[in-house]
Amino acid sequence: MERCFAMLKPGVLNRRIVGEVITRLERKGLQLVGLKLMNVSDSLAAKHYAEHVGKPFYQGLVDYITSGPVVVMAWQGDECVTLVRKLVGATKPAEAAPGTIRGDFCAHTQHNVIHASDCAESGEREIALYFTEDELISWTDESACWL
Repeated sequence: MERCFAMLKPGVLNRRIVGEVITRLERKGLQLVGLKLMNVSDSLAAKHYAEHVGKPFYQGLVDYITSGPVVVMAWQGDECVTLVRKLVGATKPAEAAPGTIRGDFCAHTQHNVIHASDCAESGEREIALYFTEDELISWTDESACWL
């Protein structure tokens, strides 16, 4: 089973659409194994966006995810990263297809509504930044035979 990290950014909470976004991921058949509402510190944001240090948009990313509470999630499933990325949509709102999370809820790249891991390795790294092992709950999905 592959794992993927996803973060609902402050705009999702401000707009009161947390449940709708989570529902889209659940309806795909993905298994939620970690969920937390939290504030992201500057140091955690710097670790999260380490690959973007020095890029012109870096400080805007940090400022946005530290501006209010976020919902961090760990999802699990076959080809989890690929499925989450398809549900999330393209990073640039103008390129995100209608029906995707970004296509339906995002108008400005700098205020993107969701972050999702771009590969399985990033997913594991990001999950480890936000969750301890005892905060991740493995459970048996009794509905798996229907998915």
